[in-house]
Amino acid sequence: MAKPIPEDELQAIEDAVRQHPDGASLEQIELALKRAMPRRTLQHRLKHLVSKDRLAMSGERRWARYRNKMPGEERVIAGQARIDDQASLFVPLSKQGAAIQAYVRQPEAARRPVGYDRKFLDTYRPNKTAYLSSRERDHLRGIGTPPVGDQPAGTYAKQILSRLLIDLSWNSSRLEGNTYSLLDTKRLLDLGRQAEGKDQFEAQMILNHKDAIEFLVSEAEEIGFNRYTILNLHGMLANNLLSDADAPGRLRRSAVGITGSVFHPLEASQVIEECFDQILATAAAIKDPFEQGFFVMVQLPCLQAFDDVNKRVSRLAANIPLIRNNLSPLSFADVPQQTYTEAMLGVYELQQVDLLKDVFIWGYERSASRYAAVRQSLGDPDPFRLRHRAALRALVAEVVHGRMDKKDAAAYVAAWTAKNIETAERGRFAEMAETELLALHEGNFARYQIKPSEFAAWQKAWNEDA
Repeated sequence: MAKPIPEDELQAIEDAVRQHPDGASLEQIELALKRAMPRRTLQHRLKHLVSKDRLAMSGERRWARYRNKMPGEERVIAGQARIDDQASLFVPLSKQGAAIQAYVRQPEAARRPVGYDRKFLDTYRPNKTAYLSSRERDHLRGIGTPPVGDQPAGTYAKQILSRLLIDLSWNSSRLEGNTYSLLDTKRLLDLGRQAEGKDQFEAQMILNHKDAIEFLVSEAEEIGFNRYTILNLHGMLANNLLSDADAPGRLRRSAVGITGSVFHPLEASQVIEECFDQILATAAAIKDPFEQGFFVMVQLPCLQAFDDVNKRVSRLAANIPLIRNNLSPLSFADVPQQTYTEAMLGVYELQQVDLLKDVFIWGYERSASRYAAVRQSLGDPDPFRLRHRAALRALVAEVVHGRMDKKDAAAYVAAWTAKNIETAERGRFAEMAETELLALHEGNFARYQIKPSEFAAWQKAWNEDA
């Protein structure tokens, strides 16, 4: 019979986590504990607290973050990952996607353990097999083709590079559990200033994204689905993040596991290398850029070709054909972390892509709407924005009237949102407010009932970011 865990140890861990309202890493919890305990013991205690629904967990491996449950937060089945309430507000799911989501939301004990099945890759035939239907591909091309004409590869991405660096770096990092806000990210990329109270690993992750995106855009005519591109992409994204200094840019040589999944990746390094080359050759042979991008989002993470950072590589690699063909990039704007994670579990454990396809198409629609030179019509006005119109106006006006720089504004938005917006909608509202502040200029500030003198005074503080 297992020895009971002392309650005072569990409470001490909860107290340590409470010092980090936005989520605490394993290292932060270790430092906050008044009485040290072995790391393996701490990891076991944290797993126990999550399983008993006393702590919430997001992210995985070194990016795992733990936080105390908020009063009134819905309790979940023991052993089941916390469901992101915002997810159901965002991505409309197909019947097949909803079925996949229902399956992976079951406790791990109720799901069948599976290993890597090479047939999933072998049965795909470029330009004959297709994850995306012709209708879906036509739809994506229709909303993602900007009016740039016949230009060299990467022309459109270069035109919007400053915005793409922020959007894609932030959103891709956010999907890994990174807690930087949009404003924190802009401040880091523009000024090199890390957000106070945040883990250095989070800043490194975002800066690595910046380097990788700049590489893809600057080398648009040279990149492709080849070893040079993908290995170097991993090398940049994994820089200074892995315990093995030789691992960035190198294929995996040891076994790995996936937290929260019953999927067991390949272990034989020779087979990993063979499948990696096969994925690249297959992707390179696909003619449609959207099918290319989605194919690598499916197959690269499923192989787990690298020690870590596989999903990040797949998200940026999905942009390679879009950048080369001067299509709107995929920044994963608004994509809920929980839904994306569930979609990847559906690929790992069921070899089914429908939920990930739902996420991909919806996410591309959101991204394309941000980058189109002429805004595409996506139907009726956003009901979420319409419902929070007054709150958004009040918050933006308060930031401007207070002459807040980016650092102070990020903290104020977080605090204001926590006080005035319902829990399930806070993340989306905060992002909407931060995006609005970043887009505020002399031609649109009047709608917030801001005077020219007030805007000018705020702009000085905002741009100096002292």
